[in-house]
Amino acid sequence: MRKITAPFLLVTGIAGTCLTAAVADGATNNVSPVYRVSLPDGYRDWRVITIAHEAGNNNDIRAILGNDIAVKAFREGTRPFPDGAAIARLAYVYQSSPENDAVFPAPQSFVAGDPTNVQISVKDSKKYADSGGWGYGQFENGIANQSEPLLKSCFACHTKLGPSKDLVFSHYSP
Repeated sequence: MRKITAPFLLVTGIAGTCLTAAVADGATNNVSPVYRVSLPDGYRDWRVITIAHEAGNNNDIRAILGNDIAVKAFREGTRPFPDGAAIARLAYVYQSSPENDAVFPAPQSFVAGDPTNVQISVKDSKKYADSGGWGYGQFENGIANQSEPLLKSCFACHTKLGPSKDLVFSHYSP
């Protein structure tokens, strides 16, 4: 019994150490490729900037949230956004609500369904100088999407906006 116990303990100890290191590494490296953006702590407690509906292939409903710096810039119309501004776009399946529709005379109620992803935009004019001062990240179920082509497409799409928007699609809805 002793001959089996010592090697078993050694192997399980090594495996446990490797697993712990892998989990810790994943937790600290949960960042997007290209821009190295992570989910900011407490972003779900940020203030609402606006709500949006994306039709077409996405067909989602979005809550656009901002940290204090972003919200202040939106409210005051400050463009370009100051460094430190961060915007979170939380997307959900846009679905009808049979429960709500039962109350109305005709189907008309839509609600946020399952979450699809969270996108984060962070303003740092020095760090992200090559992308107009913005870094981007996309997360599904809290995990950074590692598709470099997807993340590179963020800047390409945002550059289609006029310079007065500072590469930001949303506007403030008081």
